[in-house]
Order: sequence, then C-alpha cells, then structure tokens
Amino acid sequence: MSRSPNHRHHRTAAILGGVVVLMTGAAFAAVPLYKAFCQATGYGGTIPRAAQGSGKVIDRELVVAFDTNVHDMPWTFQPEQRRQTIKLGATSVAYFKVTNNSDRAITGRAAYNVAPELAGAHVRKLHCFCFDAQTLQPHQTVEFPVVYFVEPAFATDPNTRTYGDITLSYTFVEVGRVKTAATAGAPVPRA
Repeated sequence: MSRSPNHRHHRTAAILGGVVVLMTGAAFAAVPLYKAFCQATGYGGTIPRAAQGSGKVIDRELVVAFDTNVHDMPWTFQPEQRRQTIKLGATSVAYFKVTNNSDRAITGRAAYNVAPELAGAHVRKLHCFCFDAQTLQPHQTVEFPVVYFVEPAFATDPNTRTYGDITLSYTFVEVGRVKTAATAGAPVPRA
C-alpha cells in the first residue's frame, strides 16, 4: 500500500521541524558548556577554580597585572594595585574596588580571562567575585578580593616558561535589575 504524497510531505516537515528544534537547543547549550570547559581547563585564557593552594612554592617570580573594565553600565571598577610581584605556587590576594554610580540597584557579573592565553592553564583562583553575580545598591562601594596562585609548573611548561608577566582581566556586564535591597549580595570582608 502506497502512502499519499501529502502524508510524506507532513512526515518530512515534522522531521525537519524536529531537526530545527534540536539544532536550536544545541546552539543555546553550546555557550554554557564551552564556558564550563574553558574554566575547568584554562583553555582560551580563562582561569580554572581551585579548592586549595598549590602546596609548593618555588623561587621564581612573576609580575601579575590587573585590567578592569565595565561594559555599558554605570559602575566604576578598579584594582587597588595595578601590578603584583608573586612567587609561583604562593597564594596571593588582590583587591578590587567597585562603585555603583547610579540611583538604582544593579547586578553585574564579571567575565574574566588571562593573557597571554597559554598562561591560563596555570592560573588558579580559590575565591573570586567573578564566580557569582554581584549586586550593588545605589551609590554603594564594595571591595572584592581575588585569592589566586600560579602553579609552579608555569616555570617548566615550554609554552609559558619564558613569560615574565601575565595579565588578569575582568569586565563587568549588567545581568538584570534588582528591585529590593533584600536581594543584594554580601561582599566578602577584607581579612
């Protein structure tokens, strides 16, 4: 028994519709999956999280510079120190000051990376404001720490051993409006 041409057209249309839905879902899933991959591996200059310090410090120094930016939002964002000289493996803390210059509460999230890109495989963060969205109330100023280290393997990796300095870069972007002060995130106090 042969099927009618209409039935075949409906079947083809249904299959093509399913493919479109599947491809659209894959496109939306690709961004968070890629971001998670980059943060876990250091690929693309992103910095992976660490649960603890390296446990080993070597006598090789590295200059770490800090770059801060805001994208289309009324915040002032700057490092307290533009540069730090650290020893590989030693846990270091850098502080950043952020001010909401507007008359409304704003939630922002900091995208981050490291340059040169190949250094990202060796930089680890124990704590960073960039891990979560941050809410600042109108005209509020907050100080955020970043606790990080650069693995001693940086000194022997053929891709990074000649580097004398790296840059950690952060860019805040607005993620949504906040209606009440009760939703404000509490900053981590300076120790």
